[in-house]
Amino acid sequence: MTHPLMPKATAVWLVENTALSFEQIADFCGLHSLEVQAIADDEVAIGMQGLDPITAGELTMVEIERCQADPGTRLNPAENRTPVAKKKGARYTPVSKRQDRPDAISWLIKNYPEMSDAQISKLIGTTKPTINSIRERTHWNIANIKAQNPVALGLCSADNLEKSVAISRARAGTTHAPNRGPKEDGPAPSIPVTPAPEPEPENKPEPTVENVFVEQLPAPEEETLAIEQNTDSDPIAMPAPEKDNA
Repeated sequence: MTHPLMPKATAVWLVENTALSFEQIADFCGLHSLEVQAIADDEVAIGMQGLDPITAGELTMVEIERCQADPGTRLNPAENRTPVAKKKGARYTPVSKRQDRPDAISWLIKNYPEMSDAQISKLIGTTKPTINSIRERTHWNIANIKAQNPVALGLCSADNLEKSVAISRARAGTTHAPNRGPKEDGPAPSIPVTPAPEPEPENKPEPTVENVFVEQLPAPEEETLAIEQNTDSDPIAMPAPEKDNA
C-alpha cells in the first residue's frame, strides 16, 4: 500500500481531526501504533503542523467515515488522480513523405557512416530493418534509391540533423568531414623544397673607411704587371723630319 508523502504530519492531522483508532492511522501512515499513541499524548512530533490528506488527494472523507464506523477496517488510499505524462511515441511521418525515407537513409549512411541505426530511425521515423537493408543493399527498391538530404525532403529539421551528427561524432571520437567517395589514383602532389639559408660568417668585422679604400686600390702586383705590359708593346713610329732644300 502507498503511504502518505509526510506520514507523521498526516498522522498528527488524523489524530486531531478524526475518531480513527491508532491502529488504523498507523496502518495508513506506515507507522507503529505506539508511535501514533505517542503523537496523541504529545510525546512525539510536538508542535508539528498537521497535513490534511484529503486536500493532498491521499484520502477521501467517505473513506474516513467508513473506517470510523467500523474500527476493524483499514483505510484505503485515494486513487492517484495526477495526470501521467504521455510517453513520446515514434516520430510521425506524413504518408506523402514516407516514400522519400529510403533516399534520406541512403544519404545519411553515405555522408555520416558513424551515425547509428537508432539515431537514423529516430531522426526520420523509420525502422532498423529498413536501414539495414539499405546499408547492405538488399532493399527491394535499391536500384531506384537516390541519396537525398532529409532536410530538403522535409523529413527532419536542420537543427535535429546537426544535433544527431554532433552526438554520433562525439561517441565515435571523430570529427571527420562527410564521406565523398574513393579518391582517384594519381601522382602524389609535389612538395616544394625551400633551400636552406647560407650561414653567415661569424665575427665579421664592421666596415670602416680604411677598409673600404684599401679594397678599392689595386694590388702592387697588378700595377707591376700593367707597367710591364706597356713597356713590351711595340714603339710608336714617328715621322722623319723633312730636309731643307736650301
